[in-house]
Amino acid sequence: MSMTINQTFDIRLTDRNNITYKELSERIESAIDTSYSNKLTGYKVGSAKVTGFRPGSVIADYTISATSNSLDFGAANTQLSDSLRAQRIILVKDAFAQSDQTVFTTDQLYPLQKVDLNCKQPDFAKGQIKWTVDNKDAALDNTKYFISKDNRTLTVKNASESDSGRYSCIIQGNVPYIQWQNIAIKKRPNIIVGEKDHYFLCDGSSFQLKCSVNVGYNIEWVLGENVLMQGNDSVTYTQKGNCTDEIFTCRLRGLSQLLNYGYSQSSVTVRTITADASSNDICQNEELGVGKTNDVKTGVCGTGMKGTITYKCESNVWKPVEDNCVLEDIDKLTSKVESLLVEEIPVFMANLSIATSENNINITQSAASVQAIVDILSKIANLAQSVVINKPVMEHFLKTVDIIVSDNVTWNKLSTNNTSIKLLSAIEDISDRLTDEFEIFETSIQLKRTTIKNSFTLTSRLPNSTTEIVMPQVPQATIITIIIFTTLDNVLPSQGTNDSRKSDVRINGDVVVVKVNETLNNISFTFDITNQSLGNPQCVFWNFSLNTWDSTGCEVKRNNTGNITCECNHTTSFSILMSPFSIDSNSNYRMALAYITYIGVAISMASLIICLIIEKIVWKSIRRNDTSYMRHVSIVNIAVSLLIANICFIIGAAIADKEQPTSVGRCSPAVFFMHFFYLALFFWMLMSGLLLFYRTVMVLSQMSRAKMMVIAFTVGYGAPLLIAVITVASTAGPQNYISKRNACWLNWSDSMALLAFVIPALTIVAINLVVLIVVLYKMLRRGVGAATQPDEKHALVVIARCVAFLTPIFGLTWGFGIGTMVSRDFGIHVVFALLNSLQGFFILVFGTLLDSKVRESLPGKLLLQKLTSSHTNNTSAGISSTSGLPFLRRRNVYNVSEANPSSAFPSSESSSGSYAVIND
Repeated sequence: MSMTINQTFDIRLTDRNNITYKELSERIESAIDTSYSNKLTGYKVGSAKVTGFRPGSVIADYTISATSNSLDFGAANTQLSDSLRAQRIILVKDAFAQSDQTVFTTDQLYPLQKVDLNCKQPDFAKGQIKWTVDNKDAALDNTKYFISKDNRTLTVKNASESDSGRYSCIIQGNVPYIQWQNIAIKKRPNIIVGEKDHYFLCDGSSFQLKCSVNVGYNIEWVLGENVLMQGNDSVTYTQKGNCTDEIFTCRLRGLSQLLNYGYSQSSVTVRTITADASSNDICQNEELGVGKTNDVKTGVCGTGMKGTITYKCESNVWKPVEDNCVLEDIDKLTSKVESLLVEEIPVFMANLSIATSENNINITQSAASVQAIVDILSKIANLAQSVVINKPVMEHFLKTVDIIVSDNVTWNKLSTNNTSIKLLSAIEDISDRLTDEFEIFETSIQLKRTTIKNSFTLTSRLPNSTTEIVMPQVPQATIITIIIFTTLDNVLPSQGTNDSRKSDVRINGDVVVVKVNETLNNISFTFDITNQSLGNPQCVFWNFSLNTWDSTGCEVKRNNTGNITCECNHTTSFSILMSPFSIDSNSNYRMALAYITYIGVAISMASLIICLIIEKIVWKSIRRNDTSYMRHVSIVNIAVSLLIANICFIIGAAIADKEQPTSVGRCSPAVFFMHFFYLALFFWMLMSGLLLFYRTVMVLSQMSRAKMMVIAFTVGYGAPLLIAVITVASTAGPQNYISKRNACWLNWSDSMALLAFVIPALTIVAINLVVLIVVLYKMLRRGVGAATQPDEKHALVVIARCVAFLTPIFGLTWGFGIGTMVSRDFGIHVVFALLNSLQGFFILVFGTLLDSKVRESLPGKLLLQKLTSSHTNNTSAGISSTSGLPFLRRRNVYNVSEANPSSAFPSSESSSGSYAVIND
């Protein structure tokens, strides 16, 4: 007899000595005895006995004794169901059945075989027959199963390991009669012989043939029909060469019924070749045969291992280049897990834990064995999703994990990052299935499962770890599971497959897995910093949907001890990512960059305001010709653009200082206008350079002032607007327009939106340098055009002087800007911040104050001339005799090109708002 209880199967119910098994069986036996004594005629009082529990919800098998074979269970089972419900043991609908474990087949079953299962219908069961496989209706899958017309025979068409499970024949009735058997399809044998063609010298030397198969099979070497050598799961055959080509076959022994299947054998052709064995490019040995330099061959693993080794011919020796050998004990468990039943998990996990512990040293040296163990753990985690796991099983699981994530294991030899992610996924999945409250401690792992009511704090007790988890408040009492790993950071990738972060980002702390049934809006982690030289911390969790680390819902906070404190609004697997850019990790450096940046920006803004005031005063007196007019139009728009950009910079810095991660809604407008006006600054510099080129090189061409104004404003503001809008549109979907960390500025690490500023700016710098060279070349060849008016000559000289000074300065500035993206050197960051934040001052000096016409037009010009006379002499006539730059003389030779001042560029490396680097 059996009854089905509506609850998740508890793995403890597989252990007859466990208190959970004993308590549940006693309660069921008592309820059966009471109910059947009252309602079932012929029942022998005290005969009820629970014989075991099976998964499928929870199926309780039990036996009774009676004085009659004709028993009416209807009323008795109804009372039994009510009695159990009163004890909070809820049964499913149609919960009762008469069940017997039977034998549908006694044969050992192998892949690709057709399997026939016959159901015997006894006289007392006359209803319709139904077949199920692991509680699923077999009739629904006619591609895999065939059921006879009378339903008595179920045929598995082409058996495979995945067809292993519980097969049940259910005969319908008032109380269904169920016959069932656990059927296992043996794992498909993998016969390994290495290379299919072996080449040996015809010199009378011997050759060696190795054959290996999964543990549990026996094999033999045959030549034709002659058996040469027999063995268990590994056989090595050695023979002296006879200078003829022969085909040797390694096949399964004692399984003649499988000879028609291709997997039952594997052949090797031994061929003889002629070569000079003493040649410098020949490799030779008994197993691999002969090969030339750089040839690659596959060999069979040695004793105690399963798999293959790849060799390469180098310096007359076959050298191993790839080891895919799995320990025999692990390979055996890999075969077993394919057909593992849920109730077998406890014993299997104990065996896995023992195998990994006993082979600890060998496992740490075998990447293939680590890969196999991760695959096993992943399958166990998936199988456990229908049950709940107790402490002993979890202990075995974590003991195994602890060995394969130890510092001695070389995970970098594994082919992809998928192995470590599969391991993390298995850990998270199985931790969802835990029951009871308990703690587990391994060398590098701490697990605590407990009930929390109001607040909760856990501090790591692992060596060299003080990681702390704090939950200030929970809505109601709930059970939480926390697992701390101190070595998992060496295993997990710092980047996902879709991650655009810099390759030098590192996991720089413990990894913490948090599982809780309730939704938590506030959880705090304090991590030790493993490597103190790293900076720019990011609080992250592994996002399995995106297959990468994700910082959504988490923010960084620091405390006085130098640890990293993270606050998150959800639970999963957490850690911290940090990069070698250590500027942010030193508060003194951060403050220094902040002072440099903000003082420089203040000087820049004051200089720009002074520049605009001067331009307003002298505006009427400097519009005598088109060249002078357009020069001053460019200077005014350059000053206005940089001034507005600096204002937006201050607003963005204030937002970044106030909240982290930076708010997309509040930061985006500031970033858009910064991007637009910084680009406008550069495009107006481009217009100045093109004006110089036009007036110097194309001396015979004339363009009206109105047309030049239209072109200048279209390029100066239209092109920046177009670039800024396209940048927003192309990054709006995934919200990667702005940097998520530390600063309000264009994103670099995710979408590289920053290139929409860097590329145009550096391109304009390059164009202006080319204009400078071309104009200088023209000037040196032909001198100044005689038709050029004196006032126009003066304007061109001023433009040329600006180009000569500002272009190298701003080119150097952005050279340092690129340097900050690839270097953590503090000096580079300081120079870039200094040059970048003083551009307004440079524009005032070189664009306005050094123009003698401007000074002459100012009220109080004599005082100003005295203050600037020495500098003016050095930058005008004086330069003609000392600098060696003839295009700067106030004679008839001049050059024209416009410099490209760089903007005060915000950095995202500093959480305090001191923006000193390009990348975020």
